[in-house]
Amino acid sequence: MVLAIAQLMVVLDATIVNIALPKAQVDLGITDANRQWVMTAYTLAFGGLLLLGGRIADYWGRKRTFLVGAVGFALASALGGLATNGGLLFAARALQGGFGALLAPAGLALLTVLFTDAKERAKAFGVYGGISAGGAAVGLVLGGVLTEYTNWRWCLLVNIPVALIALILALRIVPESRAHGNTKYDIPGAITATLGLVSLVYGFTKAAEDGWDAAATLAFIGAGLVLLFAFVVIELRSKNPLLPMRIVLDRNRGGSYLASMLVGAGMMGAFFFLTFYFQIVLGYTPIKAGLASLPVSLGVFISAGLASRFVPKIGPKPLMVLGSLLAAAGMAYLTQISVTSAYASHVLPAQLILGLGMGFVFVPLSSLALLGVPNHDAGAASATLNATQQVGGSLGAALLNTFATTALTAYLTSHQATSPEQGKLIALEAMVHSYKIAFAWGAGLLLLSGIVTLIVVKASKKDLPAESSVVHMG
Repeated sequence: MVLAIAQLMVVLDATIVNIALPKAQVDLGITDANRQWVMTAYTLAFGGLLLLGGRIADYWGRKRTFLVGAVGFALASALGGLATNGGLLFAARALQGGFGALLAPAGLALLTVLFTDAKERAKAFGVYGGISAGGAAVGLVLGGVLTEYTNWRWCLLVNIPVALIALILALRIVPESRAHGNTKYDIPGAITATLGLVSLVYGFTKAAEDGWDAAATLAFIGAGLVLLFAFVVIELRSKNPLLPMRIVLDRNRGGSYLASMLVGAGMMGAFFFLTFYFQIVLGYTPIKAGLASLPVSLGVFISAGLASRFVPKIGPKPLMVLGSLLAAAGMAYLTQISVTSAYASHVLPAQLILGLGMGFVFVPLSSLALLGVPNHDAGAASATLNATQQVGGSLGAALLNTFATTALTAYLTSHQATSPEQGKLIALEAMVHSYKIAFAWGAGLLLLSGIVTLIVVKASKKDLPAESSVVHMG
C-alpha cells in the first residue's frame, strides 16, 4: 500500500498538470514557446536521472532513498504550487522529476526484495502495474476536478499530503535493504546525459522564438549533441557505467529502445495539444476536458489485454508494427479537426484508435526490451526502457510545440482580420491549424517507430522466454 501510494503520486504528476496547463499559462504569463517546459522539465529530469536513481537506491539504501525522494517530492510540489512566475514553476517541475527519479526505482526495488513468496509477489506486482497503467487516466480526471473546483495550483499541492502519508507509513512499516558490492556512481554520465537533453530541448524552444537558423538555436542544439556524444564515450570507458552499452548495442533491445523513444515523442503531442483544443477552442471546462481525454486510456486497456495473449503466439514484432500503424492512423485522424468539429465524430474515434495502437506497442515492447538480458543487467535495462519513453516525450513535446508555435505565427501573419469578431475567429483557426501541424508530425514519429521496428527488430516468438514478468513503471 505504501509503495503503491508513492508510485501513484509519481505517475499522476506526468498527466495531472496537463489539464491545468491552459489556466497556469494565463495566470503566470507563460509564452506559447515556453509552455512545454511545464511537462518537459518533469519528464527530462525524471528520465535523465532514473538510471542514477536506481543505482543510488541499491547502494545507499532503498528505504532511505525512498524517504528522501518522498520529502523532496513534497517540497518541490509546494514550490510549484506557490510559483509566482513560469521560471519558478519550471524549476519546481524539474525538482519533482529529480526526486521522482529517486522515489520510483527505490519503490520498485523494495517491492522486488520484500515480496519473496511467488503468489504474494504476483499480487504485489499486479497492484503496482495497475497503478502504473491507470495512473495517467486518474491524473487527467483529478487534474480536471482540482482545476475546476479549486485552483490549478492544487494539481501540485495535492502531492504534499500524499507524500507525507507515504513518508509516515514508510518510516514505521517498510524495512531497509541495500545491495552489496561495488558502490561507485557514474556521476559524469548522469550530468552529461541530463545536460545534453536539456540543451537539446532548449534549442528546440529557441527555434520557436528565433528560428531554426538563429545562432542561439544552433548553439544549444549543437551543444546538446556534443554532450550526448560525450555521454556515450563516458559509458564505453567507465568501469561503472550508468548505462552499460552492451544493453543497447543488442539489435533487438536497441531497436526496442529507439522505437520506445519515438513512440514517447509522438504520443506527447496528443495529450499536450488536445487539452488546449478542448479548453480554449471547444470551451470545455477542465473536468470535461479531463473526461474527454480518457478514451486513449480505454483503448490502451483493451488492446493491452489482447496483446498479452497474442505475444506468445505470434511474437513481439508483428504487434509492435501493427500498433505503431494504428497509433499513427489515430494521430493522423486528429489532423481533421476544426473550430466547429464534433467530439463524437472527430476526436473520440481518433483517441480510441490511438489508444488501441499504444496498447499493442507497450506490451511487446516491455518483453523485447529485456530480451536476453542477464540478471545483473535487468534493472538497468528496465530503467532504460522507462527513461527512453520519458526522454522521448520530452523531446517530442519540445519539437512539436516548436512546430505548432511557428505554424500559429505564420497563420496569423497571413490572415489579417477586418473586425474584432473576425479576429477572434482567425485566432481560434490559427490555434487549430497549429495543433493539426503538431498532430501530423506526431503521426510521422509514430509511423517512424513502426518502420524502425520492422527493419531493426528480428526477434520472433521462439526467442521469448517461456515465462516473463516485466513491470513497466509508466
